[in-house]
Amino acid sequence: MKRSWLLSSILTAGALALSVTNSFAEPVKFEFWYGLSGDLSERVQEACKKFNESQKDYQIVCTSQNAYDTTLQNTIAAYRAKKQPTIAQIYDAGTLDMMLSHAFVPAKKLMADNGYKIDWDNYFPGIANYYATASGELNSFPFNSSTAMFYYNVDAFQKAGIDFKPDTWEQVEEAGKKLKAAGYECPFGFNFDPWMTMEQFSAIHDQPIATQANGYKGLNAELVINKTRFVDMVKFLKKMQDEKVAVVKTKQLGMDIVPAFGSQTCQMIMTSIADHGTIGKTLPEGVKWDVVPLPVFKGTERHKSFVGGASLWVLAGRPEGEYKGAAAFLNFIAQPDMVQWWSTVTGYIPVTKTGFETMKANGFYDKAPYKGRERAIESLTVTQPTENTRGIRLGSYTQVRKEVSTALEAIFMQNADVQASLDQAVERSNAILRRFEKTYSGEKLN
Repeated sequence: MKRSWLLSSILTAGALALSVTNSFAEPVKFEFWYGLSGDLSERVQEACKKFNESQKDYQIVCTSQNAYDTTLQNTIAAYRAKKQPTIAQIYDAGTLDMMLSHAFVPAKKLMADNGYKIDWDNYFPGIANYYATASGELNSFPFNSSTAMFYYNVDAFQKAGIDFKPDTWEQVEEAGKKLKAAGYECPFGFNFDPWMTMEQFSAIHDQPIATQANGYKGLNAELVINKTRFVDMVKFLKKMQDEKVAVVKTKQLGMDIVPAFGSQTCQMIMTSIADHGTIGKTLPEGVKWDVVPLPVFKGTERHKSFVGGASLWVLAGRPEGEYKGAAAFLNFIAQPDMVQWWSTVTGYIPVTKTGFETMKANGFYDKAPYKGRERAIESLTVTQPTENTRGIRLGSYTQVRKEVSTALEAIFMQNADVQASLDQAVERSNAILRRFEKTYSGEKLN
């Protein structure tokens, strides 16, 4: 009897101790590194706070690396040192580098292992294909997705007697000349960003950037932008610059394109749909402006544009508890209310069909501050993906972009020959691609 009472007391005490221990258990902490800065960084921090406040089992620690390329470099270095975060935001240019690193847990596996049922077909193909395997399985989670759009000052158009939306580059030139005649010093502002000038132009004109389906079919891809209509585009921009219709605007020269448009210094620009919110906050109240898909050359059949931005990769080699937290966070930010919140406070577009349809049903795109953002979805889905419009899967692509940007700067700032400059950029870029191919010799793209 005594022993039975003693055993019962011990078990009861043990159960109470376990209950107390569990009730005061620390949440599982895990890290998320991202490359956004400024206002967008604050929005990421807000999303992380919302997740932490929504439950008590996990605590995500979110740290900005201040730039996309820095995030990629720091993530690779941290993985080699076995100090990697659980989640890393990697931009589009780093996709192949991450794929071949094998340093990640595939998106589908992560969610299935942790009990989440995801409708992977719910992602817009134009977005998902950029981050998916050849069979269509996502390696990472589309996050801050965007595409390039064309912004124009409606008030300035009306004052200059322009009664059309710029749908073609020929119309952009025509509008630019009228704006110039009306006294505007910068009708069209542009910079040397290859993402807009080269990549988006090539996609909507269904032009290849590289062989092997822009790299999707093999590591032996070679850049071909010096042999496509991109050459015509650069020459056209140079012509508009000579006519003083197009004006270079960069940070190095004191004012980049977005502040140039927001200050009404320039009346037309092309930039990311993600800048829609910033522009809306910057322009004086009452100024009429609009956004449309990027222009095409007259007589061209418009194709879908490329998705830009970044996706979230879950890195291998972390404790199991952190993966449970990562899956919970990724599921949290994919909910329709969070999708709408994220699009509202940033300008990035929803990555799922249900997210987009929910926002439409809620009247989101009918509201003045957000009107026009839905056109980015239209731009990404106007046609089915082709070999030229699925995306770009080239190694060390950050360096390739740099070579193209350098060539464009020489053309527009030093009056260098267009063809010779692009030939040189291609030659240097292909040398970069061959080094990457050698590094990953024997690897096959899945």
